[in-house]
Amino acid sequence: MNAEIAWLRRTAPLLPATGLLTFLFLIPVLGLLALSVLSSDGGLSLEHYRRLFATKSYVDSLGTTLKISTWTALLSVGLGYPLAYFIARQRLSIGGLLMLGVLIPYWSGVLLRTFAWLVLLGRRGPVNGTLTQLGIVDAPVQFLFHTGGVLLGMVNAYVPIAVLLMTSAMQSIDRRLETAAATMGAGAAQSFWRVYLPLSMPGVAAALLLVFISSLGTFITPALLGSGREVMIAQVIIDQVEQLLNWGFAGAVAMLLLVVTLAVFILFNALFGASALLGRGAAPRMTRLGRLSGAAGRAIVGTLGSAFDRIEALLPQRPAQRRGGNFALAIVALAVLAVLIVPALFLVPISFTGGSFMEWPPRNFSLRWYEMVLTSDQWLRAAIRSLVVGIATALLSVLIGLPAAMAFTRGAFRGRTALLGFVLSPMIIPHILIAVALFYLFARTGLVGTNLGLILGHTVVCLPYTVIALMAVLSTYDRRLDQAADTLGASTWQRVWLITLPLIRPGLAAAFLIAFVTSFEELTIAMFVTGGLTATLPKQLWSEMLMAASPALAAVSTVMLVFISAVIVFAYLLRSRASAGGGAPNI
Repeated sequence: MNAEIAWLRRTAPLLPATGLLTFLFLIPVLGLLALSVLSSDGGLSLEHYRRLFATKSYVDSLGTTLKISTWTALLSVGLGYPLAYFIARQRLSIGGLLMLGVLIPYWSGVLLRTFAWLVLLGRRGPVNGTLTQLGIVDAPVQFLFHTGGVLLGMVNAYVPIAVLLMTSAMQSIDRRLETAAATMGAGAAQSFWRVYLPLSMPGVAAALLLVFISSLGTFITPALLGSGREVMIAQVIIDQVEQLLNWGFAGAVAMLLLVVTLAVFILFNALFGASALLGRGAAPRMTRLGRLSGAAGRAIVGTLGSAFDRIEALLPQRPAQRRGGNFALAIVALAVLAVLIVPALFLVPISFTGGSFMEWPPRNFSLRWYEMVLTSDQWLRAAIRSLVVGIATALLSVLIGLPAAMAFTRGAFRGRTALLGFVLSPMIIPHILIAVALFYLFARTGLVGTNLGLILGHTVVCLPYTVIALMAVLSTYDRRLDQAADTLGASTWQRVWLITLPLIRPGLAAAFLIAFVTSFEELTIAMFVTGGLTATLPKQLWSEMLMAASPALAAVSTVMLVFISAVIVFAYLLRSRASAGGGAPNI
């Protein structure tokens, strides 16, 4: 009995988070999936699945989704690894600045960065304009509206996720292991392939997993940069819900998406363990599958290490390059970082054009598009709604996430791993599935088109990020201060209010801002939960993009980019203060 009471006391702080996710995430998703096995008359039936696999266009959409998601994951990790490796090996101040350069494009959102590529590579964009002016081409090149354009936009959108996860894992690797390898006769290449790369594999695998899963549920980039032949499975779900109101078939497609997601996650968990998703560098699990993959991996990296050592022996040595990584690594890493940041910057000069079209170079200099946006009731209402919903979502996420983070960081208890997995599950489930499930629930409770419905929906998505951020802060909190307060007779509430909260205030503020930015730039939930006459700023921007791309959209995107960048810089400074004495902050 005493053990049960102790367990209840430890898990009581989790009730707000688990309760919210149960009613707004688990039950709606299960309800949507249940519709997939019901016929039109309410009986059990597999007709939706038969239709799904019997229709060539849907099978093709599934194949396209898997192909693009796989390539996006592989390319994002392949391009992001040199940047993550370079950041992890820098001093705290330099690594922090480089990480800030990754965070800004990451939190600016997929929509804004996809629109930036649409402008940059368009027929009248900077790239085609420069090529034409230099006489390299006679007519604009078709960079977009094919599979290559979709992959370019998606890889650019998801490289930051890969870099953040891999950098976090790499920063936990003991640098003395490389030194030890060198003293035993291993060359630089052998040291990297045999020591560093295997230890960084949990971060690499976590990046592959999250990028792949995020790509499965995307629809923004294919819709804007694709030709119509690159139809992703998320676009099929949207059409079935918004145009045909076919909830059963949408549930069948969602079930297929969920099965693929769970299969990939189960494989990941068998090899590395779910804790790798939190950025913890750790050895792979010693399951039979892990041992087999580890043996194969050691054979491969050993061969590669020997080959690269032989190549290195033929090259002239540059001892001055040993510290901080070599010059080639720096060039590659900074080039990847530039590709992440630069595209969105081209929206800034285009927003000041005096012309009526988005073209390069901009014509004259004018504030007409900013004036039009700032005097538009439609844009102002959308901006105000995004601000209100973002602030309310951040408050609710922190209020619910803080007790959960405290429970997870203050000792082990029965079922801790399962409960942590449940709290973080919205982060690894495609958001399109969550959005449709919430729409199905809110349509029956009258919450569609309301701020409350949007706040609740955004909280489901923001809560995992808030919990992770707060767990990172609380993991460095000195528990001896609580013990001292207890010995002085302080109650639990006094200890939390007078000691814990003041000490973690910068981390709380950073978690609040992270949740705010996540809500502010979120589009998928807003597409379904908002009504036809009300919209958030990303939803309004998305609707306008589908109709016509005018310089007004560049002006709105510039304002959003500046605003989000300012918030992220502020959150970074707060997180740096909260993480003083540790590694480079990772928001």
